[in-house]
Amino acid sequence: MSELPLAIGAVDYHTAGEPFRIVSGGLAPLPGRTILEKRRHAMEHLDRVRQLLIFEPRGHADMYGCFVTAPEDEGAQLGVVFFHNAGYSTACGHGTIALVTWALESGVIPMTQGEQTVTVDAPSGRLRCTARCEGARVRDVRFVNVPSYVAHEGLEVPTSRGPVRADVSFGGAFYASVDADPLGLALTGDDLPELIRLGREIKAAIEGAYRIEHPVEPELHDVYGVIFHRTLGEGPELRQRNVTIFADGEVDRSPCGSGTSARLALLDRSGRLPRGARLEHEGITGAVFQGRVVGDGRVAAYEAVITEVTGSAYLTGYHQFVLQPDDPLGTGFLLR
Repeated sequence: MSELPLAIGAVDYHTAGEPFRIVSGGLAPLPGRTILEKRRHAMEHLDRVRQLLIFEPRGHADMYGCFVTAPEDEGAQLGVVFFHNAGYSTACGHGTIALVTWALESGVIPMTQGEQTVTVDAPSGRLRCTARCEGARVRDVRFVNVPSYVAHEGLEVPTSRGPVRADVSFGGAFYASVDADPLGLALTGDDLPELIRLGREIKAAIEGAYRIEHPVEPELHDVYGVIFHRTLGEGPELRQRNVTIFADGEVDRSPCGSGTSARLALLDRSGRLPRGARLEHEGITGAVFQGRVVGDGRVAAYEAVITEVTGSAYLTGYHQFVLQPDDPLGTGFLLR
């Protein structure tokens, strides 16, 4: 079992209300040539650090964070390994937005005024990000995601409320999309206990019946999240509200960045969102990500789309987390 360092530095941001804890000091660089190799190292050797930063009393069941790493080569400026209450994700759109904001606002990457490109290597692939900088602040970040595609449509999934229809699509991770209206769910805070319960049921049922795996990179597999969505308005721009339940019953406060890409793949396939038109994607806090399809792609035998997602992140605090050797709770606990 790896020993924890005495103290770990972190900087916290939120993106549309969703927390993101960035490890800024106290750890040696993650070894590995690729981000997936670095991710495997973190899983094998740094999981107690993840627990320390995510679990109570230093975090909570809905906390999210990352290890900042070197990129895979000179084609990118940053690498990242994402983590949450159940382990390590392959993609995180809100985290990517927060990471780029932090890197520029902290001076890790020198900031220039106007639009600035920052390229990030994530477990799902390389992400080209564009930050809009004014003064000392990053006003927003848009990222061009890895190719997104539809894996399964019209699955009938058994649940305790009866069968529900789900569509599975990939936006850096796999998401099952479920229309909330037939379930009588308005996607407000009052619905959260039922959404968490249903999200866990749907994820388990799909994974028990189908093989969910990326055709090129087998480490990208399983249903990461369940997106409950409903349409708020249609016109020149499509506005939808969603609540995404991911990992082990974790609730995304933001509209979910990689989930937005997964939704865009489905909306493009159905013809509900014309090319170039924006999806105004609202999360449970009322904050919005903007998404659009900007091109075509391909993932093995799957037709795919290239998507762009835009959002803003805000600094919330600086931390020095300590674990005393005689702390009887160790790296902490989760109350679910």
